[in-house]
Amino acid sequence: MEFFLQLVITGIMVGSIYALVALGWTLIYKSSGVLNLSMGELTLTGAYVSLTFYQWGLPFPIALLFTLIVGLVLGLVVERVFLRPLIGESVLTVIMVTVGISFFLRGALGFIWGTDTLVFTPPVFPSQPVQIGPIVIGQVYIWSFIAAIVLLLIFVGFFKYTRWGLAMQATADDEMAALSIGISAKFVYAMAWAIAFMAAGVGGALLGNINGVNVSVGHLGLLVLPAVVMGGLNSVPGAIVGGLIVGLLQNFAGGYLDNLTIAGISIIPGGAKEMFPFFAMTIALLFKPYGLFGWQRIERV
Repeated sequence: MEFFLQLVITGIMVGSIYALVALGWTLIYKSSGVLNLSMGELTLTGAYVSLTFYQWGLPFPIALLFTLIVGLVLGLVVERVFLRPLIGESVLTVIMVTVGISFFLRGALGFIWGTDTLVFTPPVFPSQPVQIGPIVIGQVYIWSFIAAIVLLLIFVGFFKYTRWGLAMQATADDEMAALSIGISAKFVYAMAWAIAFMAAGVGGALLGNINGVNVSVGHLGLLVLPAVVMGGLNSVPGAIVGGLIVGLLQNFAGGYLDNLTIAGISIIPGGAKEMFPFFAMTIALLFKPYGLFGWQRIERV
């Protein structure tokens, strides 16, 4: 039971970071219908940018703030240069452009920072773990969880209570109706990409503190895909719930399935932690094709 609770708590804390990145993925899909396949590289970009600011001597909260600003600028630039000219093109064309962006970012990041694992030095969070009864939790998980929750609340508040956020929701619900009342669809698309870059960047910074910064952070960013699909591609609450589910599934698979042996024979030598969320996504789609909170499209003829 102690081991189970340890996996649950750690899974929820890591899942909150996945939920933060999933929020950006959902925003882009809601506003434009595009599945952004470069989110893993956006997450990796945020990790390297925040690490660089931290190495320049900035306190980590300030480095995180500058990472948000860089994400905002990069999101606006990418949307303006690469995606706005494709307005009116097929969704598949735009998706393939996001694939090209992912390969470009991966190559550029490797060229600038290399391929070796980099760590935040000195460590951002104390190495001394916190013990709650029999449960031992690293402080990096606790503070990353707090930061992710605070940012999730800020983003959700932005969508519900600000004029820009309400405009984005209106455009996602009915683009023609939003245009008829004077909302700029181009502005909404630009904001969606900017917020996606910001959310992915901060998620990468937090994941980089946990695992170090290397290409694996980008792979962890791709674990957001099962979170978004299971939660519902067009649902903000679904993105949050899906991120928590993926964090739990990943931890349970790593704790119980990796290195599973029966009668001394290794059944699953490793890799279940990365594979299981995608397996669960496939099974979930058989029963809930639109996700837990996704909108079911009904067409009447």
